[in-house]
Amino acid sequence: MKSDNAKKGIDRAPNRSLMYAAGLTEDEINKPLIGVVSSYNEIVPGHAHLDKIAEAVKAGIRAAGGTPLMFPAIAVCDGIAMGHIGMKYSLVTRELIADSTEAMAIAHQLDGLVMVPNCDKNVPGLLMAAARINVPTIFCAGGPMLAGRLPDGRRSCLSDIFEAVGAYHAGTLDEEGMKDYEEHVCPSCGSCSGMYTANSMNCLTEAIGMSLPGNGTIPAPLSARIRLAKKTGMQIMKLVEKDIKPRDIMTDAAFHNAETVDMALGCSTNTMLHLPAIAHEAGVELDFAKANEISAVTPNLCHLAPAGPTFMEDLDAAGGVYAVMKELADNGLLDTSLITATGCTVAENIKSADNLNEEVIRPFDNPFMKTGGIAVLKGNLAPDGCVVKQSAVKEEMLTHEGPARVFDSEEDAIKVIYEGGIKAGDVVVIRYEGPKGGPGMREMLNPTSAIAGMGLDDSVALITDGRFSGATRGASIGHVSPEAASGGNIGLVQDGDIIAIDIPGRSIDLKVPDEELAKRRSEWECPEPKVKTGYLKRYAKLVSSADRGAVLE
Repeated sequence: MKSDNAKKGIDRAPNRSLMYAAGLTEDEINKPLIGVVSSYNEIVPGHAHLDKIAEAVKAGIRAAGGTPLMFPAIAVCDGIAMGHIGMKYSLVTRELIADSTEAMAIAHQLDGLVMVPNCDKNVPGLLMAAARINVPTIFCAGGPMLAGRLPDGRRSCLSDIFEAVGAYHAGTLDEEGMKDYEEHVCPSCGSCSGMYTANSMNCLTEAIGMSLPGNGTIPAPLSARIRLAKKTGMQIMKLVEKDIKPRDIMTDAAFHNAETVDMALGCSTNTMLHLPAIAHEAGVELDFAKANEISAVTPNLCHLAPAGPTFMEDLDAAGGVYAVMKELADNGLLDTSLITATGCTVAENIKSADNLNEEVIRPFDNPFMKTGGIAVLKGNLAPDGCVVKQSAVKEEMLTHEGPARVFDSEEDAIKVIYEGGIKAGDVVVIRYEGPKGGPGMREMLNPTSAIAGMGLDDSVALITDGRFSGATRGASIGHVSPEAASGGNIGLVQDGDIIAIDIPGRSIDLKVPDEELAKRRSEWECPEPKVKTGYLKRYAKLVSSADRGAVLE
């Protein structure tokens, strides 16, 4: 066992004495030591119940002959952090989570790991750690919250209240109506109920093979989630026995499978940041632009909120991720020979999966869209690419041309939007919000929701070198690379410049002559950094561009 390095032989008597001090018995010390990485905290609704999930995992480990040893991982609630400086600290936690988990697991020579994550950066951070540490590892997330229900009977989710704020500023919703949203859209613990980033990443953890079935979709409040946690604890002991490690599972072909499932599910655009970062830790390099090749042959089979009226609990009842994978595999789009954390191949995992609701999971030959949910656009505004969730864009906005309204921060943009200063046809440009320029690459859910809530999502586009929440819908184009702070052309845009967007054609262009852009570049100066101290200062110095996953170099 790997843990023998810390516990076997006379020379390790001091180490064992400290294990005794922690309350372990000799019998427990002699068993495989399994780290349970619990992301429980009392701030994040997606994590407030993870103490129960972690305890169930520990029960499963003990039942299967291991010794569970729990330690923490941090997590930020993007919804609570949204709209203020706190959002600068969201994406950056991904690297903190990976680094701290690596330090704990290797310092204590653990034989295996069970990751208990749930929310947006917590899941990819722990997947990155799993690839980096490379001891047998399996995931059991906390699961999605139930959909809300407003007093008039409408089902709802977090994105609805963000858009309600826009409706309030537009004068179409009063304070009493706002209170109804506030009290009803988030009715339980769990990750927010649409196909937002947390649920996207937990579903892709299934698709890549690092969890048992149901990890991405079983609702948080259900007892089935506790049973899944116990089974996961038992399964890690089998993975340790067979020495199946994350890099055995997270191969180039497995990432291709995950990107394919991503397109079919219509996941958050944030997956285009996280999958390359996880792959990088696994020694696999994902080409950002290849997403279009996968999208071209992968139909979009699901339209969960905010793209459509269904929620994670509906996907679970319809057969979950495995049912989507079965649709794809039956049509030759997945490599089903790959080993997974179940101990079985993809083919063995999905052989009995059934699509139980063809309104939630469309059959392969009757998709919502013939191409995948995400598109990468390129052009002189984004030479290295940018990303849009095309499955959440209204048809009339798939192509758009209009004058730029330029803002150097989210705060400047949201103020003008709420004041009614954005008109139909405009292209809102928010820059200096990228990984380096932010620093931290904030999500732009407030401005995109304000645009939608004010009824402009069928006539206004938004472009940023920042990123978007999975709750964003509309012609919202993020991850513009190179970012403004790195000298990208988005930093040269001026009010009134015409921007042409062609999502089906995968292009985005600033209709300004090259000689004029050259003149502007000669006069351009990067603004002073917005944060000059602490972790964000160090992060800004080390972070790569969004098209490379915003990894630290």
